[in-house]
Amino acid sequence: MIQAIAFYLFAIVVLVSAAMTISSRNPVHSVLWLILAFFNAAGLMVLVGAEFIAMLLVIVYVGAVAVLFLFVVMMLDIDFTELRAGFVRYFWIGFALALALVSEIIIAVKAWSVGGIDIANRVAPVNPDVPNIQAIGHLLYTRYLFVFEGAGLVLLVAMIGAIVLTMRHRPDARKQRIHAQVSRRAKDAIRKVDAPVGQGVEL
Repeated sequence: MIQAIAFYLFAIVVLVSAAMTISSRNPVHSVLWLILAFFNAAGLMVLVGAEFIAMLLVIVYVGAVAVLFLFVVMMLDIDFTELRAGFVRYFWIGFALALALVSEIIIAVKAWSVGGIDIANRVAPVNPDVPNIQAIGHLLYTRYLFVFEGAGLVLLVAMIGAIVLTMRHRPDARKQRIHAQVSRRAKDAIRKVDAPVGQGVEL
């Protein structure tokens, strides 16, 4: 009984917050509604026994992606009039995509009601007594170890490439001399000044 109540509660909040995400006029409010949708989607994943996906939703999407969206939206000077004009311009494209997604959802529900295809147990059979996170960790660090390390290497190369591409070399900027900073004495770095009252300090 409590599982059904929790499911309907999480599902209703996810639907309402998703609708508010795309209908809010303020982008900051849209991101906050999106964060609420992610939290409740994580609750649904916990109910179905996918603890790893729920943890990914909270850590990756809420803790990184949604917070990054929030910072970008709050830091940028967004012209809301131009945003509304773009919404009107691309309304029919968005409407066509929405119809395509709704039709796919309907087809998926019909196919699921007919009977699911048991592909998961054929590809990677797991013991139902083993927890979800333990089974995923066992697969990642045994069968897919080199693929997992290769994905990490690709992300590392992408991060280094982004740093190199965005790094600017300014000839007029003073370079930092770390050796001189570390090896200097305290008396050379600090100067005590007895400043008179009401007067500034000359550097």
